Amino acid sequence: MSPLGAARPAPGTEPRGLRRFTAPRRPREERCELCAAPLAGEHRHLVDTEKRALVCACAPCAQVLDGPGAARGRFRTVPGRYLSDPGHGIDEQAWEQLRIPVGVAFFFRNSALDRLVALYPSPAGATESELDPAAWQAVLAGSPLAGLLEPDVEALLLRRHEGAVECFLVPVDICYELVGRMRLRWQGFDGGAEARADLDAFFAHVRDRARDVRGSGS
Repeated sequence: MSPLGAARPAPGTEPRGLRRFTAPRRPREERCELCAAPLAGEHRHLVDTEKRALVCACAPCAQVLDGPGAARGRFRTVPGRYLSDPGHGIDEQAWEQLRIPVGVAFFFRNSALDRLVALYPSPAGATESELDPAAWQAVLAGSPLAGLLEPDVEALLLRRHEGAVECFLVPVDICYELVGRMRLRWQGFDGGAEARADLDAFFAHVRDRARDVRGSGS
């Protein structure tokens, strides 16, 4: 009998070398990208300003690299600040000036370029807007949150929804989390019902955590 017709061994009796292919894979353990220590589910993120990338870090590495002069300032710890601005002046007419093709966008100050960068989620991931930065500045002048952003590590998050625009200052890592979630769930032209439900849940979480900038002391 040819090998294709050979009887399959009973579960647990396969040769040891084959078990790694037949056994369920264990979940991949997350590790600090700087020292390889195991990470808990909740952990810190750093921004590598040279590579323009987020880095998962354990608490000791985050503390050391966030110190003055550490690694020549290459790494910056992502803070946990959430602020809202219910009284902002960014309305639907202002949103139209941004020319963002979806209902969500985020802006952060890139210290290397010394300017704001605008991105929005799409089926392809984070997509950069090609609009003239001067146009963004004119729109974002409608909220004080843009002037409070810590370079590289915080973002201004906007959502156009049901005839209004919401405006938040958030850690930049959650914006990329949102991009990943939308890319995973996006279906069809408008994202689909699953993506919209996930987007609603995401912004409900942001609202719960955000403090009003007018009474927060920033």
